[in-house]
Amino acid sequence: MRILIINGPNLNNIGLREPEIYGNISFSDFLENLKTEFAADSIEYFHSHSEVEITEKLQNYSTNFDAVVLNAGAYSHTSVAIRDAVAAIQIPVVMVHISNVYSRENFRQKNIVAPVCKGIITGFGLNSYRLAILSFKK
Repeated sequence: MRILIINGPNLNNIGLREPEIYGNISFSDFLENLKTEFAADSIEYFHSHSEVEITEKLQNYSTNFDAVVLNAGAYSHTSVAIRDAVAAIQIPVVMVHISNVYSRENFRQKNIVAPVCKGIITGFGLNSYRLAILSFKK
């Protein structure tokens, strides 16, 4: 299976940023563990702070993959463009959040991208990505 992981703004600081919420393991270290665990699959990673770049990645590269794990970060709550890009592609997209957004600030609890995703996994730390990949397995 070919899987694309997309991370949005501020997720490049995982391991440093608010470790009490996001943990102290860097995403790059976690990604290497995922690639080892799912060695039979091809996992590609893309990170951007740009709504435009995330939208373009979804539009232009989704045909190269079987599934997408998307952590749009703050754009989950604000980006109609990313929402529409997810709705337009034919492969399954599972949205993940590292923290439990429903136990945090009210503005984080409105997710406009999640309704067009196959599902959403929130609050399991970096393990949310692992759970998303497992959800693609039949």
